[in-house]
Amino acid sequence: MNISQKYAKTEVSGLSQVELESRALIKTASRLNRIKENWEQNKSDLVDALEENRRLWTIFAGAIEDKSSPLPIEIQRNILSLAIFIFKKTINILANPAPDGLGVLIEINMSIARGLTEHE
Repeated sequence: MNISQKYAKTEVSGLSQVELESRALIKTASRLNRIKENWEQNKSDLVDALEENRRLWTIFAGAIEDKSSPLPIEIQRNILSLAIFIFKKTINILANPAPDGLGVLIEINMSIARGLTEHE
């Protein structure tokens, strides 16, 4: 492990759960945005980027199903609804790849990330 990897690992370990979630959302949104903005050069990364985003939302959806979740039921329902929407949108994009389809995924991730950091 090189110095920058050790630093990154230490930096991440000092973050709160909310900060980690926000960073993960921003990271996946940024990756999708790079593909959208430079479609011809980066479209080969589309499947991996969509899979990364789907895994992230699968984690969120799974976490709210935990009975010990501290989130109010209405927020849990909203997260689950967003996750289902994202899963469906991801399938649509995979079936008909186009840069325009990525915008809504990017916006959702960025909006949720902003909301997390504003309420921490």
